[in-house]
Amino acid sequence: MSEELGILIGVTKPDQVTFESRRPVSIGEHVILNYGGDKVLGLVERSSISSDALGSSIRNYEEAFESKQVAAENRRDKSYKGHVRILGYVAELKKCKAILPALPPEPGTEVYEASVKDLAAIFAPSGQQWVRIGTLLRNAEVGARVDVDKVVSRHLAVLAMTGMGKSNLVSLLAKEIARISGTMVIFDYHDDYSTLDMGSNDINLLDGRINPRLLSADKLADVVEIQENASNQMHVLRLAFTEEVKQHKGEDFWDALMNAASEVGADKSYREAAAKVVDKIDDARRKFHNILDPGMTDPLALLKNYKINVINLVELTERQANIAVSFYLEELLNDRKKATRQKKGAAKSQPRFPAPVLVAIEEAHVFIPKDEDTDTKYFASKVAREGRKFGLGLVIVSQRPRGIDANILSQMGSLAVMRMIQQDDQMHVSAASEALSRDLIDQLTSLNPGEAIFAGQWVSLPTFVKVDEVKERKIGGDQKAVEQWRQLAAMKQQAAKESSESYIPSGYIQE
Repeated sequence: MSEELGILIGVTKPDQVTFESRRPVSIGEHVILNYGGDKVLGLVERSSISSDALGSSIRNYEEAFESKQVAAENRRDKSYKGHVRILGYVAELKKCKAILPALPPEPGTEVYEASVKDLAAIFAPSGQQWVRIGTLLRNAEVGARVDVDKVVSRHLAVLAMTGMGKSNLVSLLAKEIARISGTMVIFDYHDDYSTLDMGSNDINLLDGRINPRLLSADKLADVVEIQENASNQMHVLRLAFTEEVKQHKGEDFWDALMNAASEVGADKSYREAAAKVVDKIDDARRKFHNILDPGMTDPLALLKNYKINVINLVELTERQANIAVSFYLEELLNDRKKATRQKKGAAKSQPRFPAPVLVAIEEAHVFIPKDEDTDTKYFASKVAREGRKFGLGLVIVSQRPRGIDANILSQMGSLAVMRMIQQDDQMHVSAASEALSRDLIDQLTSLNPGEAIFAGQWVSLPTFVKVDEVKERKIGGDQKAVEQWRQLAAMKQQAAKESSESYIPSGYIQE
């Protein structure tokens, strides 16, 4: 048995107890209680230290100074309390089953430090679906593993302020999925993953491109930046964007589309609108020539099985990125439905992805906002509802949880929540998940970069985790502006010096 840590005091409940400790206890520590015929695991969710001598009744510095001396000489002056949430019987937790005792423990029950052996059996289970993500925050000897099967089938939300380690966690998850030959698609909105160095055999880097021939007329209008309220221009584009025009490939497509729009302008009532549509098509053709590619193959064909596919969206406008992400989500969901039908012998053609796929959407508040209907939001909602049945998992990543559609966020069966100081964000996360208690939510402001609370179905129990750092990830942190400025200044000075030394005045003859 580990060293005794304290004794239960006050009113006890089946799921919450308070103990008086021999020493200060940290939030996130695990403790063991012996009652109900077995060992029971608890998590310290609140911690406090009080002093009788240095109480709140002190009125000035002199009283505080004298009380400090009294407290130093009195061994009984300090009180170290830990407020614990009961997590379940240790024996059952090792089987990934959280079963709470029916009765509360009696006051006076001894509290012990949880052993590394017990914690490792609970938080680092064996099995091929469990992958290492880090260590327990308060016990670095114990690894923290997550269930990838649950991530794919029940989805995951990674939420935190900027700079707290969201992209590092997604990179780590990608690295582990690559190690077990899984398939993942990351929509990279800020170029955070293009330098993720996992070797060419594991990663497939793609520039976000759109084949306009594969879009609907309404989506093409978004791509060429025709406003929704421009009804006449929308009418012209719908009439021009015919199946015959869609058959043209490469640059011929743009010529055919502009000619068709000009023909619609033969009707005097649409002449001005048609001219504007032609101009917008031509502008988009020139301005977005590296993004809009009517000659490309089916974008889904560029994704590769058993690799981490990173789609870089940095050059796309917000509207274009939304169309690209929604297109991939729709096609991936349809393909996974086809794969499911094939297993039942009902599919007419071969799916591109015969095994489950995990999709990660960075900047989720942009693509699935709570107050706006977007194409990505519609298909993300379908994936969140139906993905479990068809093997299409969803990871949403955001620093603004309050901006994410609540219905989609509530369907994320697992959470990784890092430092978060905005109360609106905390309330939004709390409302979306029953796995996080109010006490755990209150601790989000005290987390450091790389520290997180894991909760939900991908872990055995809610717990504090120190996430491993992905060494293969070369960028993503804050820019070192001063260092870069100094380097550039030094280079400029060196260049000026070399130029001065190499200059020979006119008429001067070197010996």
